[in-house]
Amino acid sequence: MRLTLTSVPRPPSSRLKPTLETKFHIDYDWWRRENRDLKAYLISHLPPEKRAQFEGNAPQELIDWIDPETAEVRRLDALQHAIAQAANDPNFLSEHTPLVDAVFRVFLANGNKPLSAEELSRYLPRRSPQLILRTLSSPTVYKGIRPVADE
Repeated sequence: MRLTLTSVPRPPSSRLKPTLETKFHIDYDWWRRENRDLKAYLISHLPPEKRAQFEGNAPQELIDWIDPETAEVRRLDALQHAIAQAANDPNFLSEHTPLVDAVFRVFLANGNKPLSAEELSRYLPRRSPQLILRTLSSPTVYKGIRPVADE
């Protein structure tokens, strides 16, 4: 019996070298595939005084949240709501926040809307688009931040 290995075709964007215009986002499926604890990482982005209420496995209540820009009402769990509140704090993004964490926080704050390295650098003024691109396009996937697959 002969074993044949085949590769699964990848989306076109994963085969191309990302550019400054390539859009990135948080790939939440990556967290599941890699068996990583997304909840623990999300909690780490909260202010210290808020973290304790989310540790453990207690179910979180759902909250109606109104998007201030679109007036769309969405159901958020308490952790998502706490992150949305934390994102409004001027200290949520600082020049001392490590780059990957800062990029992740930008995506948390904007609802995971895909952004390019150029666009990310506008939120992270002390980080150049080239540095952001080099980091996000490395072979290592950091915190599930990946290029958006071409449809």
